[in-house]
Amino acid sequence: MTTTQEIFRCKCCGHCCHGESTVSITPGERAAIADFLGISQSLLLERYCVEKKGRTEMKVTGGHCIFYGDDGLCMIHPVKPFQCRRWPLHPGILDDESAWRAIKADCPGFDENAEYEEVCRLVREKADSGC
Repeated sequence: MTTTQEIFRCKCCGHCCHGESTVSITPGERAAIADFLGISQSLLLERYCVEKKGRTEMKVTGGHCIFYGDDGLCMIHPVKPFQCRRWPLHPGILDDESAWRAIKADCPGFDENAEYEEVCRLVREKADSGC
């Protein structure tokens, strides 16, 4: 049986940190990030976040997440949001094989032989297990 780590291993390339939008963060994630940075949640929200359509998101600066470091690594990696931790194996790929193919083409962490159906099975298993 194929495992998630056989299909995907993060290469820390930072591709997933780039774009015009970032992920929404929960109140618990805001608290963890603020604590990790040693600042108040209000300062975190002021300096590092934006409100979009009723969601709190990390700011985008220079075309990438505000926490994308000069070294190409996540500056808040130990407490990065759930959506970041599970990327690119998220439930959205279950609905659109062409989107998965685009993600796979952009993300060097995928095994070149990874197949859509197998990735979907693993994503479903992770979701069912509460991971």
